[in-house]
Amino acid sequence: MSYVVVHYNEIGLKGKNQPLFLRRLAANLLRATAGTGVRRADERSGRLVLSLARDADWPTIRERVRCIFGIANFSLAERTEPDLDALKAGVDRALEGRHFESFKVATRRAYKPFPLKSEEINRDLGAAVQGRTGARVDLEHPEVTLHVEVLPREIYFSFGREAGPGGLPVGVSGSVVVLLSGGIDSPVAAHRLMKRGCRAVFVHFHSHPFQDGTSRQKAVDLVRCLTRFQHLSRLYLVPFGEVQREIVSRAPGPLRVVLYRRFMVRIASEIARREGAKALVTGESLGQVASQTLDNLAVVEEAVGMPILRPLIGSDKEEIVQQARALGSYEISILPDQDCCSLFAPRHPATFSNLEEIGQAESNLQVNALVRMALDQIEIRGFEFPESAPSESSVVSAASGA
Repeated sequence: MSYVVVHYNEIGLKGKNQPLFLRRLAANLLRATAGTGVRRADERSGRLVLSLARDADWPTIRERVRCIFGIANFSLAERTEPDLDALKAGVDRALEGRHFESFKVATRRAYKPFPLKSEEINRDLGAAVQGRTGARVDLEHPEVTLHVEVLPREIYFSFGREAGPGGLPVGVSGSVVVLLSGGIDSPVAAHRLMKRGCRAVFVHFHSHPFQDGTSRQKAVDLVRCLTRFQHLSRLYLVPFGEVQREIVSRAPGPLRVVLYRRFMVRIASEIARREGAKALVTGESLGQVASQTLDNLAVVEEAVGMPILRPLIGSDKEEIVQQARALGSYEISILPDQDCCSLFAPRHPATFSNLEEIGQAESNLQVNALVRMALDQIEIRGFEFPESAPSESSVVSAASGA
């Protein structure tokens, strides 16, 4: 039987809350690897160990575990009895068919009463490997690293390690509502909050039927992409065209974009309350567009009574693009669409709005009625990973689902 040995780092600093974090990490691991041959997850002296069936699908397991926040690194390992001779025999069997020019042995002795120190294990096991393969020892730049982990009741060994994404397990930090535009920035913002342990609920504003449905489809595809990192997602699709039309008919043109944003966060904050979420998340970056000046950001935030988190606020566009490419959302985000903010967009949007003029503009609008109108028409879609494409039964109306 093979095993996957999973190491974490930040979780180890959580003191009395560590068991909660480990339970969540184990649950996320089992959820992500469902159907791949992972039988169970057990805590073992500062690491988690996944037991694999004989026919386990290691390539798929590896790809899925790479996306699980909270993991520092992991490896496909073999288990032996806590005895040096048993370890040598197990390594000797595992070396069959392997060819490499250089190696080193790296031992971590979590069980300190073990009769040999880490350096002694490295030396004795290294001599056995060298005798078996003829490869040279290279402590600086080895072609292969043989990792050995000595625990109280067993020893695990592996050839190499895979890097994990770090962070905290999704679910330990509560829920947030992400305003998902369909562009490059907001999926990256969502990803960063997931990495800090938040579960994201997504809200997308669209202007169908005034525009085509491309932005809605992009939102669906982006949520499907991001669900790899949290395994269960919910997407609220909010029709926003009628709200925009009312703003256009009653408010000054330069203030439209800021007014759009204030209505969006009002609607999103109501969804957050329904979902038990504690904050909103946007992909805003300071100064990137007219609505993202400090003045306008402050005016938008004043419209709601909960925090608006902006994890990209100090990032430049190239940083954001690089992360979008890494997480797989970039190619979706750059597809052409009809974004709702382009509908009735003013030629010269205000860059330095203030609460007095915004208050005057909103006095001509039935704010609560417009928010309620949008909420009454939302659609909610559910997503799962491992993926089962959302069916018609997963699409419900706001009236029945909220």
